[in-house]
Amino acid sequence: MKLFSALCICALIIVSSCTESTIVEPEVPSTSEIRIGTQVWMTTNLNVSAFRNGDSIPHASTYELWEKASNEGTPAWCYYDNNSANGARHGKLYNWYAATDPRGLAPVGYHVPTDQEWTTLIDFLGGSDVAGGKMKSKSGWLSNGNGTDSSGFFGLPSGFVDFNGLFYSQGELGHWWSSTVSNNNLAFKRYLGRNTNKCYRGAFYMGNGFSVRCVKD
Repeated sequence: MKLFSALCICALIIVSSCTESTIVEPEVPSTSEIRIGTQVWMTTNLNVSAFRNGDSIPHASTYELWEKASNEGTPAWCYYDNNSANGARHGKLYNWYAATDPRGLAPVGYHVPTDQEWTTLIDFLGGSDVAGGKMKSKSGWLSNGNGTDSSGFFGLPSGFVDFNGLFYSQGELGHWWSSTVSNNNLAFKRYLGRNTNKCYRGAFYMGNGFSVRCVKD
């Protein structure tokens, strides 16, 4: 399964090919939540270091610690590049074990969306071929890859960390977990790219670290 996930990551890196452009930091959303169709979504990526019951989520601050959590199937979070300066705007990156821990990652009144709830959002925005452009923030994406953010979702290119603790694609890709298992050690997520208006669905290894965007109960 790790080989499959590694191949998927390689494909993503090819899609988000290297660029010499400079990242322009996006503006901060004006509200903490936004109604999109029948749903209410947070407008920022989750940035918590404790579960809802108060238990601390282990901070995997090195690639060795991240890989250990991945191999053991235990909750973990980190900042992109292990740089806390990324947290204020991009939030934290969580593995799937943290995102779905029964102690609750989302604040009271919210939850990590299911795959079906992501589908509901994408369908309301016109389908996967066009929804991405409406979800991406107006700035912050490399190579003029910004969106219109007409939905108010404020999707940021926060990048990701793979199961080995290696970081990729800030400025080029934004990834968000769902709470839904695909099979074995894979779970569904949605992701946006700088060079497309699509919103993609994929099943990725649970030891990867992606952003979490919560939806209201």
